[in-house]
Amino acid sequence: MKNSPVLISVKSFLVLLVFCVTLGSCKKDSTSPTTPGTITAQVSAGTNFTLLKSAVVKAGLATTLDGPGPFTVFAPTDEAFTASGVTSTVIGSLSADQLKSILLYHTLGAKVVAMDVPAGPNAKVVTAGGDSVFVTKNANGVFVNGINVVTADIAASNGVIHTISKVLLPPAGNIVEVASADTTFSFLVAAVVKASTGGTNVAAILSGTSILTVFAPTNNAFRAAGFATIDAVKAASASTLTAILTYHVIPGRIFSSDLTNGAQPTTANGGKVTIGLSGSGATVKGNANGSASNIIGANIMARNGVIHVIDQVLLP
Repeated sequence: MKNSPVLISVKSFLVLLVFCVTLGSCKKDSTSPTTPGTITAQVSAGTNFTLLKSAVVKAGLATTLDGPGPFTVFAPTDEAFTASGVTSTVIGSLSADQLKSILLYHTLGAKVVAMDVPAGPNAKVVTAGGDSVFVTKNANGVFVNGINVVTADIAASNGVIHTISKVLLPPAGNIVEVASADTTFSFLVAAVVKASTGGTNVAAILSGTSILTVFAPTNNAFRAAGFATIDAVKAASASTLTAILTYHVIPGRIFSSDLTNGAQPTTANGGKVTIGLSGSGATVKGNANGSASNIIGANIMARNGVIHVIDQVLLP
């Protein structure tokens, strides 16, 4: 027997009613995403931010980073602090103002997620402390001052956190001033001073306003190159030292994240060095060197550029 129109209508109504009730139940049972805490709360809750948390508290920035923002924080993990030589003992030895300066160098006064980082290279961004960092996004990821972002876009209610692999240290002066403050560069500084007595004032170049990248040999690198003592450096001719030193300088700011395998950038004296990249790290080779020099320390910031530490003197 065929169903009557009335029976069909009743069945249709019941089906519709069940669908609506089911849909309503689904909506009621669904839960909205939990709102993330502030940057201070996220750092405090993170198991890998213990050193950062202690630095934030000592610097008196916990309340600031708990405020409305928005902020972007490049957050070093505990491993990043250790890799940078900034232990809990070091944090304890620094004043609140010193820590504040370092932490504000990691902080932007705006929310910048990874997808909004300029392709660069090295787009200048002003920090919350009034200084500048340089961000880059390329095929290898996102970088700030050449330091890679390990985990991007950790949400916070007042901004965003990006974890990084090393601590960012604000520049302590120009290239000469930074080198002079580090005793592992004593031979290099002596070479710069002696070279500047000749026809080219190398010290003026390295402390001027031009943006430069310097491959800086350590004291041991100078010893291995035949300069046994600082007196031996001072005894060398100014012209010889000038030729060597300007071969270690490249115009422009080149972070480790900008280096490409096989590249041959032109140095300040018109020569070329060769960059090498491998699983063991980055190298730079001079024309007259039998082997490449290892880059054993990278991305040391200066007001007028960046320094990379090398373990051989580059010979033109």
